[in-house]
Amino acid sequence: MNSCTPTIRNGSRPFSEDFARLAAQESLSRQDLVKILGAKKPEDIEAVRAEAERVLLANCGDGVFLRGLVEASSACACDCLYCGIRKSSRDVNRYTLSLDDILACARQCADYGYGSMVIQSGERADKKFIDLVAEAVTHIKAETRSEQQPDGLGITLCIGQQTYDTYKRLFDAGGHRYLLRIETTNPELFAKIHPSDQTFESRVECLGMLRDIGYQVGTGVMIGLPGQTLDDLAGDILFFGKYDIDMIGMGPFIPHPDTPLGDAPCPDVPERIRLALLMIAATRLKLRDVNIASTTALQALDPVGREKGLKFGANVIMPQMSPTDVRADYQLYPGKPCLDENAKECQSCLNMRIEFAGRKIGLYAWGDSKHAVKRRKRDDQPA
Repeated sequence: MNSCTPTIRNGSRPFSEDFARLAAQESLSRQDLVKILGAKKPEDIEAVRAEAERVLLANCGDGVFLRGLVEASSACACDCLYCGIRKSSRDVNRYTLSLDDILACARQCADYGYGSMVIQSGERADKKFIDLVAEAVTHIKAETRSEQQPDGLGITLCIGQQTYDTYKRLFDAGGHRYLLRIETTNPELFAKIHPSDQTFESRVECLGMLRDIGYQVGTGVMIGLPGQTLDDLAGDILFFGKYDIDMIGMGPFIPHPDTPLGDAPCPDVPERIRLALLMIAATRLKLRDVNIASTTALQALDPVGREKGLKFGANVIMPQMSPTDVRADYQLYPGKPCLDENAKECQSCLNMRIEFAGRKIGLYAWGDSKHAVKRRKRDDQPA
């Protein structure tokens, strides 16, 4: 079967009235979130899914916004214990795209009608790389303007922890969204999956810098980490609300065999998929109007994982735009999909996936988080 062949069914299914009432509550407590995340019966899961989809459509509409993903560099200064491109890995071919390569990917995004792109990399703060990103952002904003998109592509940056001055420089260049995943909001669990020189507190401090500068701020977590509990995951959702997060990228933990956590015990694949989908749904139910991505990690474990993510409340997908000759060198986890498909093939595949999920493709639109738009309007009100 082709990886793009749909295998999920649309249509109504019987669902639990108890979970339907729980999911429909206007305010969900930590205990409520734990119960939702613990749903295992098909009828309970369907009740949660159906309400999350209803909340999504009511608060964000039926559009799915595309962020063309460009993996600019596989070099990384960090040594996270779960990551396939961690600094200590000796089997990774380290590359950095040229300015021309990045701009070519940006032009493809614009040509395909993607409203936005993501520049992602390993965590690097060296001057040469920051100069490259700043120059790329400046050129992208100038060169992707069109009648359909007079302001050019929206740009999300995902290049890790930086100084305030670096974040400000990239914002002034034209980056307006920044994704800095925290991976878990339990400080003790964070310490178990990172070396001692990477701290939970510094990650949170960076999220605050990004908000102060004016970015739309994104973060996210891994689901199914060794030792992670349902209470931890509920705490993650509450953290997103406490820090007024605009966009969220979450996916199942996928052990990489060449890392210290490669053979750590974790839930089996069906359980991690169940938890990941319910985390999307529970986050949608709690936070209502944020952007939530249906990530490629879902598709790595389930051929139709991204479609399922959309049905559980996600509204963003990041199609792969990196040159095909470097994709295999940027594998944070094994089984990454779309390594050999060119950007045009990825576009056709995603269009079908989105339509199959009963949604519309948000072409030529930045697709800013409704949450961020509302906050901006509040901030603009006179005191």
